Amino acid sequence: MSNITLFSQIISKLDKSRFKKLVNSHQSDKHQKGFTSWSHLVSMLFCQFANSQSVRDISNGLRSATGNLNHLGMLKAPSKSTLSYQNKNRSWELFRDYYYVLLESLGQQAQMKRTKFKIKSKIFLLDATTISLCLRLFDWAKYKTKKGAVKMHTLLDYDGHLPAYVNITDGKTADNKGAHDIPLLKGSVIVADRFYNDFALLNIWDSSGVYFVVRHKSNIKFETIKELELPENRHQHVLKDEIIELTGNKTNEKYPRKLRRVALWDDKNQQTIEVITNQMSWTANTITELYKARWEVEIFFRDIKQQLHIKSFIGTTQNAVMIQIWTALITILILKALKTQAKHPWYLSNLVAFIRLNLFVKVDLHKWLDNPFQKQQPPPNQYIQGVLF
Repeated sequence: MSNITLFSQIISKLDKSRFKKLVNSHQSDKHQKGFTSWSHLVSMLFCQFANSQSVRDISNGLRSATGNLNHLGMLKAPSKSTLSYQNKNRSWELFRDYYYVLLESLGQQAQMKRTKFKIKSKIFLLDATTISLCLRLFDWAKYKTKKGAVKMHTLLDYDGHLPAYVNITDGKTADNKGAHDIPLLKGSVIVADRFYNDFALLNIWDSSGVYFVVRHKSNIKFETIKELELPENRHQHVLKDEIIELTGNKTNEKYPRKLRRVALWDDKNQQTIEVITNQMSWTANTITELYKARWEVEIFFRDIKQQLHIKSFIGTTQNAVMIQIWTALITILILKALKTQAKHPWYLSNLVAFIRLNLFVKVDLHKWLDNPFQKQQPPPNQYIQGVLF
């Protein structure tokens, strides 16, 4: 039996020294009066783990914890006004930078073994998701005439199914425009949907030594240079494999090099999917399987929206929204690291639900993760009555 709560043990997984360095560089504790950046981070992580719906829930939830909050690195629970003020004024960039710091350590622990692709290239899945907001309350989140939103442009690492890069913009920003600043790793492959069929963007990727597999739009103009033979023992869903050249005046200027076009049959949705790539040596089946793997980024978006607290917000300012989204990303990073380390075959939804039920229970974290349904043994009898006759 542990002497500290489950939540305290989860918080102890975080690198506090690296966080302090970020606090110093951002000067986020300057002029603060008792409510430090670390206390702010713990409070917002509690918001995610406990699914708190308001600053009142966070304040009362931490205040209700038995004993003191020293194990969490906090002197006391924040008041509603203090938390609201700091969400409005403390820079959200601190939490963004800390996510990337944790990704270097916890992200390695959360990585899964790849067995599907026999290629050396690092695989990234690119997509964006829209988070709807009320325009009356979030007047800065421009999207439509009567509707507000923010868009989360995400580059997902296929190994750990965790974001390697996130760009949060207003809802009006097009998907391809939000992807111009993503970091490019030479020799890696980026898999994306048709919304990223921007030949100026693809040309930048190609010039940087990055491979891409992108679904192309039906209206692009091209000329077939060479049709590649499909092997006799090919996978039957591969319909066509050819080398093409763009013939449109504007598209040819934006991307003057040759491309490879692969067509596949999607039996599930009963449709033909056509993708283009600048990778000429991989098999057509590898290209199609890479595109199918793009669905993992949709699963990530589903998980973060259903399991964590980012569909409604406890603050209405842009800074408060950004802090809540980045602490949600830190939370899912912690959860996936715990899930990978556990011997028990957790589903992410079950793990989130069980942690919420046991957040302030004093039990050993690793033993609980490995065997959450272990029955407690009854204590041994200290007094044994003798035989009278």
